[in-house]
Amino acid sequence: MRSFLAQVLESMPSGVVVTDRNGRVQMMNPEARRLLNAGVYEAAVLPPEILARALAPKCPGAPAEQEWEIAAAEGKRTIGIGCAVLGEGDGYESVLLLRDVTEERRRISEREAARRRESLAEMAALLAHEIRNPLGSLELFAGLLADAAARQPDLRRWTDHVQAGLRSLSATVNNVLQFHSQPAPELVAINLGRLIRDSVEFLRPLARQSELRIDIQNSLGELEIPGDAHRLQQVIFNLSLNAFRAMSSGGVLTVRLQWNDFTQLDDVRLDFEDTGRGITESHLARIFEPGFTTTAGSPGLGLAVVRAVIEQHHGTVRVTSKPGEGTMFSIVLPRVGSVE
Repeated sequence: MRSFLAQVLESMPSGVVVTDRNGRVQMMNPEARRLLNAGVYEAAVLPPEILARALAPKCPGAPAEQEWEIAAAEGKRTIGIGCAVLGEGDGYESVLLLRDVTEERRRISEREAARRRESLAEMAALLAHEIRNPLGSLELFAGLLADAAARQPDLRRWTDHVQAGLRSLSATVNNVLQFHSQPAPELVAINLGRLIRDSVEFLRPLARQSELRIDIQNSLGELEIPGDAHRLQQVIFNLSLNAFRAMSSGGVLTVRLQWNDFTQLDDVRLDFEDTGRGITESHLARIFEPGFTTTAGSPGLGLAVVRAVIEQHHGTVRVTSKPGEGTMFSIVLPRVGSVE
């Protein structure tokens, strides 16, 4: 029976340690040695910090299991320690039951983080919806003011500032809505050349405000492709606003529409090339991550939305950059595809 019980103890998936009242180890199975980094305790006396946590369940009102973090080769490990007391008076012994709860705690932490992200996303989408409705009216009135002030340079300068602020805010609101609530896009035949022209005209007040220039180079004319006009317009806004932020007064953003391959004519390519400060190599690998930004006050969703929208259109987006010289984002979209 003793031999049988010893085999059971040796093969248990949980760690078992038996100590006397002074914390001196009387017995320790292999799993306990593994969990406690075995060789550290060859003196057969558990460190005081383990005793302080492991023997705490004897105290009235203490929880049945304590947790303790221990250093391991693969990183920190969280050990759950339960305790049962054998005997009474000065002759008692303690049986410590050990289990590795590292993975369990990690899953709980991930679920909690996911729950918080979901709550924040719902709140952000709700606020964006509430902001977008009055924002549309403000943009309409700002447009009417701009038309009325077209022949008065001083007033036109102020209306440009108003329109620039409203349109920048509109782009941010739409990014939040696009990122946190993206149903499948409805692809219909759209005139890509006209979409680019309309989008650039919408952005001109922001360019004038920063004394920048937008140059459109369209070698394809009024070409139609399958797409979602609203989402592709948001891509144009995001890439243009990124370029504006990267350039100083006198900078030029070139928007270029051409064939991706002049021999096959299957895909179109849309380039956004600026003369800004460029992107460092350490940042290039992270620019499409949600939340990553080098601009104070930015939510860091613009390029994440760009990549998501282009992938929904079965396209690709690439970026090349030289610090101090500028950056070019290249979008490749199929010329034909499923349309409704």
